[in-house]
Amino acid sequence: MTEKEMIRGCLQNDRRAQRALYDQYAARLYGVCLRYMKARQDAEDAMAVAMHKILTKLDKYSGSGSLYGWMKRVTVNECLMELRKRKLQFTDIDDVAHRIDDDSRIEDSIYFDDLKALIDRLPPGYRTVINLYLIEGYKHREIAELLGISINTSKSQLILAKKKMREYIAAQEQPTHIKDNNHDQ
Repeated sequence: MTEKEMIRGCLQNDRRAQRALYDQYAARLYGVCLRYMKARQDAEDAMAVAMHKILTKLDKYSGSGSLYGWMKRVTVNECLMELRKRKLQFTDIDDVAHRIDDDSRIEDSIYFDDLKALIDRLPPGYRTVINLYLIEGYKHREIAELLGISINTSKSQLILAKKKMREYIAAQEQPTHIKDNNHDQ
C-alpha cells in the first residue's frame, strides 16, 4: 500500500489502512517516545495517545513535507504534553558560567547507542532539551516556545546537560580499582 493510499484509507476509517500506517511507522515513533520518556510504560502510553491523535487528526496533514515528519512532530508534542503534566521543572539560568568549547563537541565523539544511554541518565529537563536540540533539530527559540521557558533557559539546559554527560563519561573512564603490586609479593 502506498503512502497516499494509506492516508486516503485512514481518512475513510479503513482499518487495513490504519494498520498499515501503524505497522510502517510505529517502531520509529516509539523510538522517539523513548527519547523523552524514561520508563518504557510511559513511552508506550505516549505512543498510544500520539498514534490515536495521528489517526484522528490526519486530515490536518497538508500533504506537503514528509508524512513521517508530521507524525514525528505530533509524537514529540504528545511526549512534551505528558512531561508538562508531570510538572517538569527547568532551572532558569540567565548567565551560565560553563561554556562549551567548539572543538569539544560531545555529540561528535561517541556512538549513538552510547549517546542514548547517556541521555537516558540525564534529569528530565536536561534530557528533554538535549533531545529537542540535538536529535530533533529544534532551535532554542522553538524549544522555548514548546516548553514555555525562556531561550536562555533552553540554552543553559543544553549546556548543563552536555556538562553532565561529560561528567558521566569521565566517571566511566576512571578505573574502578588500581591494582597494588606490592600486595602481590
